[in-house]
Amino acid sequence: MKSTWLIAALLFTSGGPALAQSAASRSAAPIPAEDRPRVDTLPGSPVEPKDSPALRYGALFEAVQSGRVFADGKTFADAVPRRDPDAIMADYLAHRPSGEALKTFVLANFTVRGQNDRGGLRDHIRKLWPQLVRQPEAVPAGSSALALTAPYVVPGGRFQEIYYWDSYFTMLGLRLDGQQPLVESMLENFTGLIERVGHIPNGTRTYYLGRSQPPYYALMLDLSQNTDPIVAARRLAALRAEHEYWMKGAGCVKGKAACLRVVKMPDGSLLNRYYDDRDTPRDESWAEDVATAAEAAPRLAADVYRDLRAGAESGWDFSSRWLAKPGSLATIHTTDIVPIDLNSLMWAMERGISERCAKAGDEPCARQFDALSVKRKKAIDRYLWQPGQSRFADWDMAARRPTAVTSAATLQPLFVGLASPAQARAVAATTQRVLLAEGGLRTTVLSTGQQWDEPNGWAPLQWVAIEGLSKTGHDDLARDIARRWIGTVRSAYGETGKMLEKYNIETRTPGGGGEYPVQDGFGWTNGVASAILDKYPELATEN
Repeated sequence: MKSTWLIAALLFTSGGPALAQSAASRSAAPIPAEDRPRVDTLPGSPVEPKDSPALRYGALFEAVQSGRVFADGKTFADAVPRRDPDAIMADYLAHRPSGEALKTFVLANFTVRGQNDRGGLRDHIRKLWPQLVRQPEAVPAGSSALALTAPYVVPGGRFQEIYYWDSYFTMLGLRLDGQQPLVESMLENFTGLIERVGHIPNGTRTYYLGRSQPPYYALMLDLSQNTDPIVAARRLAALRAEHEYWMKGAGCVKGKAACLRVVKMPDGSLLNRYYDDRDTPRDESWAEDVATAAEAAPRLAADVYRDLRAGAESGWDFSSRWLAKPGSLATIHTTDIVPIDLNSLMWAMERGISERCAKAGDEPCARQFDALSVKRKKAIDRYLWQPGQSRFADWDMAARRPTAVTSAATLQPLFVGLASPAQARAVAATTQRVLLAEGGLRTTVLSTGQQWDEPNGWAPLQWVAIEGLSKTGHDDLARDIARRWIGTVRSAYGETGKMLEKYNIETRTPGGGGEYPVQDGFGWTNGVASAILDKYPELATEN
């Protein structure tokens, strides 16, 4: 049965405040003395008592303010009741909602400055896309920008160029929000980048050319609606070139543990790591990198720079996943780590090449890449799957053992279809037990001050988890993560009117940490929100 306050809210929107007041007032019960607001009537006042909100709303006011339902304490103090305050208080005391339900109650019963007048989340996202679109332009002499040939979408904020793995999650929303031409034009840009420089760089700046990002190009191609065989052939050639870029180190790994982005595991099988072709401070974070290298002495500065750059290639810049000591960025050793998410994506790339070669009638290619994917899965199951811990882990090749960090990356094998049913069940249980937070999926369970650690949550990791769990038969958990995450995004949108790069999923507020302030815009948050609301449309109105 719906609570009285919700019925009253519905009546307000359909029949006006008088009808809502009438419905709620009829059910108002006497308020216990200990919860009744204390009201002092001013001398000489012939009409209404002149009381403050704290006195008028008593226990409700205290719950809202102590729970920091609104970032600014003045927000609720200035709120205007939509109906009789006594009826509001009676409904509050009858149900005493907390957390997100408390905020829903307040917004249903009060007009709150900056809160009630925002449009729907999905409509807001649709209006944002044109603001994030950029047209190809000639690059001025001396600029660090890389020229592109077709329109594209940027993340927003300080990120005003195209980024690799961001774009896959942005494209999810573009496809669903009637922007398919932008999906195709972004694929044109990525295909052209592979043809020009041999890989898709971290972003379209010259200082990003030494590295890539998590390789989602194969999965991007699945979002295309272009059926032209000439385009398909060109894209397949580009996909094979990307695989060659990531596996280039296979030719020099003999006699050593790793070369470039390739790692030789103890049994001789080959997996991948993150790397960067350069070992200097990052142009975009030069001062920060120099300071980190100084703190890391006596380690060679070049080694520290390489590991920082490799951390940037991972997209998780930075995280305890890459740190020998979780609280110290100076202990970063990304190039020692064999990551589960990267190798899951490499497996998906090999499967994608095999399937596309088969469709093109190139059977030798199809067999070759099918065999590579089988070998990779065997190595992942042997070294990265930890059955006793019910998780997929990263592997520390220097220590020759899995790392202790449990992270959202454990869900990537479910997302790409690599995990067995038994592995998926175990990971789902770990997710439920360890990674599920009030406002979505935790990135890691360690709070280090780095932005890819607790308490931050990130849109791409939510979608990987939601789709991975849903595909493997754990839809209840998938929907629960989706509900929690959309609640977080909606709450922050209600507060700020913005879509943000990252969120604190413990408090459902803007995220923090890292090398720069939280950014708004925001491409992948928009894309994932649209994808979630398309998959679970009831979440558009559910609280």
